[in-house]
Amino acid sequence: MFCHAIWRAQQPVRLEKLCFKKDAVRRRTAAQSTFFHGVRANSRFWLSKSLDGQSIVSKVVQNDGALSLRGTLHVDREEKAAFLELQNGSDIRGVALAAEGSRNRVTLTPSRSAEIAGAFARWLKRMRSEETATASVPARALRVAVGRDPRLSGAQLRDAVICALQNEGCEVFDVGLATTPAMFMSTVLGGFEYDGALMLTASHLPPDRNGMKFFTRQGGTDKKQIRMLLEDAYEHSTLRDAYHIDGLTAYVAAPRRVDLMSAYASYLRECIQRSIRSSSRSTEPLGGAHIIVDAGNGAAGFFATDVLAPLGADITGSQFLDPDGSFPNHVPNPEDQLAMRMACEAVLKSGADLGIVFDTDGDRCGFVDRDGKAINRNRLIALLAAIVLREHPGATILTDSVTSNGLAEFIRSHGGRHFRYRKGYKNIIDKACELNESGIDCPLAIETSGHGAMRENYMLDDGAYLAVKIVSELINLRSQGDNNGIVSLIEGLSEPLEEREFRLNLLTENYKETGKMIVDAFHDFVVGSGAPKGWTLERENYEGWRVAVEELDGRAGWLLLRQSLHDPLLPLNVESETLGGVAHICRILYGWAKPRFADVLDLSPLEKVLS
Repeated sequence: MFCHAIWRAQQPVRLEKLCFKKDAVRRRTAAQSTFFHGVRANSRFWLSKSLDGQSIVSKVVQNDGALSLRGTLHVDREEKAAFLELQNGSDIRGVALAAEGSRNRVTLTPSRSAEIAGAFARWLKRMRSEETATASVPARALRVAVGRDPRLSGAQLRDAVICALQNEGCEVFDVGLATTPAMFMSTVLGGFEYDGALMLTASHLPPDRNGMKFFTRQGGTDKKQIRMLLEDAYEHSTLRDAYHIDGLTAYVAAPRRVDLMSAYASYLRECIQRSIRSSSRSTEPLGGAHIIVDAGNGAAGFFATDVLAPLGADITGSQFLDPDGSFPNHVPNPEDQLAMRMACEAVLKSGADLGIVFDTDGDRCGFVDRDGKAINRNRLIALLAAIVLREHPGATILTDSVTSNGLAEFIRSHGGRHFRYRKGYKNIIDKACELNESGIDCPLAIETSGHGAMRENYMLDDGAYLAVKIVSELINLRSQGDNNGIVSLIEGLSEPLEEREFRLNLLTENYKETGKMIVDAFHDFVVGSGAPKGWTLERENYEGWRVAVEELDGRAGWLLLRQSLHDPLLPLNVESETLGGVAHICRILYGWAKPRFADVLDLSPLEKVLS
């Protein structure tokens, strides 16, 4: 629905007087407001109502004379920047709710979400055109699935993206509450096999955030593709046919509701049944096993009720299975200390054989052994490596850059090769695919965050599938007479005595250039004549610089300084096998950095350790 305002000749009009709001772009003060000047009578511009009830300028129309606009380029630059700032590596993240007392501005509005979904549809169309250019394939509408985690903003954003997809001619299937891996599976599972899937989630981020992930049967989007979608979304938002749907009172057509999660749960149950090598109870192979799930009120509670319980497992003691987008009990994150502590307590209280902790959208997991000890980060990687290397002797296990020295030795001791690559789940997945295509056997790619992808499962980072592997192994060990649980698989894993991660904020606007300059200078410091004794640059580095540190009695620590993938800061990881070793390493680094970079790098996290 459009409304219009008539420009008076030569009379400047202040945009804010016309209720102009540029979709949560940084608001300027009255003194900074942009002015439009019409040089003839009867010039006019159109306003349209956006999905979140705000008004945006969609078209400037000249009736009978030239129309001169001052300041519009500045507005356009701000709006384009607002779109591009939504990129979070290979997906979309932004603030979707105005939380009480928060200063965070809403950046992922329904209207922007609609534009991004529309860009996804147009991209799918282009790919379809390329695939069918030389083939005789009957034309049909693209079929796209839409799912979401339980975030409070999810329903509103779902309505926006469905409307945009329908406006692009897609047939839309509303999955409802889902996990991210299930949305990929909607493109390959029999009976579904959609052309594309869109998941609304912001993983473990606070309740006011939300985001978008995109899939085709080839996998998830990469960074370049997300940038392309955002640029296309912005360009479309400036056109007359941008998505301006008044009040979202109705869809173009009612989307079809489909029960994807039941089919996905069935797939996971079948995987468990195939993986258990010997069982006299084919219908209930988990009979006698006590396994609890902590879903953190996210979307993965189904794993307890729809996967484990139907196979005979006792799930008594499972907690926070009901979806609640306010996440009232703890952050759904297997790296979060409170989440893991509460899961450990639940395992001990219930006497369970195993605990499983999922993140909000089910693509990450952590575990708890029967003694109430957390199995995440390096311990989780070691556990999966032990399973995988038995199935694939001599294989390469690919991890991110911050894994421990002890893990590398553990993998070598089990006959495998450790390939330490870069942070970012899409980075490690893409690298694993590259290795496999080149003939290097790489069945597992996993981050310390719990993102783990297996070649046998579409190289998809799926926390539920990792749980399938470990639950199956628990039963296999028991059938062999080993009742110690899965922890027996990581015997011999050496763990650091101390470990810390510091996030050193960059204090300049051109933080990328400044960060690169500091990281380069760190390299020169380590390889130069004034390098600390016992500090040696490691042979393979794919992001930042990792340095081996000789410690007393043949022990070894390390530190890694790198640029953040998304934020204006430098992460610093430090590990040591000696008491006080982290502080000793930090003292040397602080002594080097303070006289050189104190004006552009916040060193206070190191100062707290040293004090």
